[in-house]
Amino acid sequence: MKLKRVLKWSASVILLALVVWLFIAYWRSTNECDRKTAVHNPTKAILHCEYGGPEVLKVEDVEKPVPNDNQILVRVRAASVNPLDLTIRGPLLLRPLFGMRKPKDTRLGVDYAGTVEAVGKNPAAAGQFKPGDEVFGGKNGALAEYVCVLADRSVVPKPANMTFEQAAAVPVAAITALQGLRDKGKIQAGQKVLINGASGGVGTFAVQIAKSFGTEVTGVCSTRNVDLVRSIGADHVIDYTKEDFTKTDQRYDLIFDLVGNHSFSERRRILNPNGICVMAGVGGAGWHDGMGMRLAGELNAYVRSRFVSLKFIAYIAQFNKQDMTFLADLMQSGKMTPVIDRTYKLNETADALRYLEQGHARGKVVINLE
Repeated sequence: MKLKRVLKWSASVILLALVVWLFIAYWRSTNECDRKTAVHNPTKAILHCEYGGPEVLKVEDVEKPVPNDNQILVRVRAASVNPLDLTIRGPLLLRPLFGMRKPKDTRLGVDYAGTVEAVGKNPAAAGQFKPGDEVFGGKNGALAEYVCVLADRSVVPKPANMTFEQAAAVPVAAITALQGLRDKGKIQAGQKVLINGASGGVGTFAVQIAKSFGTEVTGVCSTRNVDLVRSIGADHVIDYTKEDFTKTDQRYDLIFDLVGNHSFSERRRILNPNGICVMAGVGGAGWHDGMGMRLAGELNAYVRSRFVSLKFIAYIAQFNKQDMTFLADLMQSGKMTPVIDRTYKLNETADALRYLEQGHARGKVVINLE
């Protein structure tokens, strides 16, 4: 009886402490918008001082960044938006990381392409870059006229045969596709690969990257996107409005699933022995109907695959210079060309996110800062 009372009181104390911590964290949550400072050398950037939909985004004057010894200053010519940017809505489960009451980081965007304007004082760190060079890469706060980036990280020369808009469409989506297929899916020449969600931002890159490895690619998309998916190299295209790819006699060595709308058993049935299903998304952008059920289904698939020969794998992509260089080489060789659905201006970023949130974008949505 004493043990039960101790456990009961301990649980109550822990719960009370958690509630107090959340309350304090909520009211102490703040960001740079609450600390008004004078801007001496203004430049434009997209900010979101509050959580909410695209309507909370504002084009504001911020201090022009100055590169430290190991950085380069890039004048951004184009950027692109990703589902990640829709965290501006402040999902409750993520607020302990992003800020309880207000977002800690008010800047938006990751993908960019532009021109080097200045380099840091450390020539070894600046490496191959000099003012005037055209580059692209990934950096938090990329929806701005200028960004400072570490020269030895995820920034590489822009291929000469790509526009700034095309290069800006690449980083997040293409590196997600590359690492999912190559590192998690163990893709090999001659394999049969199925890409579910082949017409979206990641999917259009996945089709082309899978083809570059010498595989036979089947893309799954809606009727209006069949011709697009075929045009970027898919050997076979399945219109999911007319045919369920899990009910065919075809078997695959690798499934790259960006939708997550089929069960473990359905996908297992069309995988070859020792096949791999890489779970790279749950369809659409932002929170949408059925997303919770799909997340639960993917977790179930991951757990159940621990007890069979085939694998269901989830992952988080990571930027690195080597993979960015690999993607640049694919574009330079003509093996990968970004698909751009729509282009917006910086002051139209909210409209760009509204369109992305609808979940029907074909390829990428790009922001032009020219």
